[in-house]
Amino acid sequence: MPAVSRDRHVYESVLDTIGWTPLIRLTHVTRGIVTPVWVKAETRNPGGSIKDRIGLAIIEKAERDGTLKPGGTIVESTGGNTGVALAIAAAIKGYRCVFTMPDKMSQEKVRLLKAYGAEVIITPTAVPPDHPDSYGMTAKRIAHETPNAILADQFYNQANPEAHEALTGPELWDQTNGEITHVVAGAGTGGTITGVGRYLKKKNPAIKVICADPVGSILAEYWRSGGTNKIEGVPYKVEGVGQDKIPGSLDMSVIDEIQSVTDRESFAMARRLTREEGLCAGGSSGLVAHVALTVARRVNDPHACVVTFLCDTGERYLSKLYNDEWMRENQMLDQSRTSLAQLLGGKTGGAPAGVISVAPAAAVRQALRLMSVHDVSQLPVMDNGACVGSVSESELSADALEDAKVLDKPVSDVMGAALPVVDATQAVETIVKALTKANPAVLVRDGTSVLGIVTRSDMLAFLMTR
Repeated sequence: MPAVSRDRHVYESVLDTIGWTPLIRLTHVTRGIVTPVWVKAETRNPGGSIKDRIGLAIIEKAERDGTLKPGGTIVESTGGNTGVALAIAAAIKGYRCVFTMPDKMSQEKVRLLKAYGAEVIITPTAVPPDHPDSYGMTAKRIAHETPNAILADQFYNQANPEAHEALTGPELWDQTNGEITHVVAGAGTGGTITGVGRYLKKKNPAIKVICADPVGSILAEYWRSGGTNKIEGVPYKVEGVGQDKIPGSLDMSVIDEIQSVTDRESFAMARRLTREEGLCAGGSSGLVAHVALTVARRVNDPHACVVTFLCDTGERYLSKLYNDEWMRENQMLDQSRTSLAQLLGGKTGGAPAGVISVAPAAAVRQALRLMSVHDVSQLPVMDNGACVGSVSESELSADALEDAKVLDKPVSDVMGAALPVVDATQAVETIVKALTKANPAVLVRDGTSVLGIVTRSDMLAFLMTR
């Protein structure tokens, strides 16, 4: 089929392309769910996130107020995406940018900000929000000390929720033909859920606004307690959502329900969105999508309409949630455990067939013949079921070529050290460090019997096909 022309406009600048992002129905991760679930693909904004909407709004408000003058400096504490939004607008308008970021943020975000010409200052995550070294307090200090500078102040700047009330909310209403019944959003600054929630509830007070909050954030408990219980937050891995303070741009009165989601659940759903829906998503997108699917299952109504957001692109998290090693290190990904017994079974196409070995009294020529017939490069030397040594084809061949009499010597005269013996239930990865040039194989034992031998070549083949 020919491509459909979705946008025939020609724009004066990249800033004119912000907004009117597509609404896309989820069809794979929603299998078995009768309620339609849609995501607003904010990754289609020029900066790749929903924060593009507020970056421009904050700058234009400061220009109207006269607080941001030509050649001025924009300072902000950011998880990365608001910084990108501000940096794009600043690049067009000619402003300098200085951003502070907590050290838990991905390196992709840091490098992206620098690519736009911004200065980035990394601050510690594990400090209270009022600590002088926190990213918020550091940004305030820089803005105060820098001539002709403003603090963008996304957490308290009302231009933030106003942008979503003026633009994002109306877009959702129009794109769903007013049929939207539930909207799910996170709350980092609170601007999105506040602005969208205010607009939609004005259009239809029955619309439910659900907040998705990471486990470790203080917002869920604060909302559930009616604002009476302000707990201390604990660190979590998902970026750009949740809080350890109550932001001034968040209006909790628009929230009808709040659900807490673990990092593991958030990252698992983000990876599913990418692999099953073709929507490359960050961790916060996984968080809100997880809640959206929970809501859709509960509603169980084909005439309802649940909408959430693709908050930013997963390309900013390639070193984290899309890095299997990082995920395993942070206990976010199940280990695909293969035992040594399973590895041996795979080598023989079924149950392990035992170990080919040679006796200490056997001649060297017999050992070489065994290795040739069975196409192996080393043999354990076994005596009454115990490994007492080992021989390798390369060493025996070299010795025999140098002195043919070696072929008639007993193996016990030329054998090397015994091979290590490991249990068959051990994971394959546990023996990697045991396999060296000096120790090229291990024997695998099940109880008192030896099942087989695992060589460096076997391990390399396993790692290559895993």
